[in-house]
Amino acid sequence: WSGGLQVDPARARRFALTPELAARLDGAAAIALASDHLGAMQSLLDMTLPVTIEFGRTTLSIQEVLGLGPGAVIQLDRLVGDAVDIYVSDRRLAEGEVVTVGDHFGVRITRILAQGTPGGER
Repeated sequence: WSGGLQVDPARARRFALTPELAARLDGAAAIALASDHLGAMQSLLDMTLPVTIEFGRTTLSIQEVLGLGPGAVIQLDRLVGDAVDIYVSDRRLAEGEVVTVGDHFGVRITRILAQGTPGGER
């Protein structure tokens, strides 16, 4: 391939296009490659992910589970006012506090975790 397309290194990294590769592409090929990367990124941005809010856990014996019925109260391991965990897919992404939004519950994010924790480590 020949061609002398000059590509700004910062823009090249944005599209995962190395300056070395860009230098070997002609203008049309570089534009097509960048366009493909943008299209792929847009597809990812349009994806939906399940969000789960966990505000407590407990363990019950089989006998206790069988004894559950309408009106039963299950005590959880967290106190009123403790932060709730926010999971995106299977990763613990943030912590928050329970709020009301009209007649619905909501969660106000209070802390974003540096690195998501896999769901198995809840």
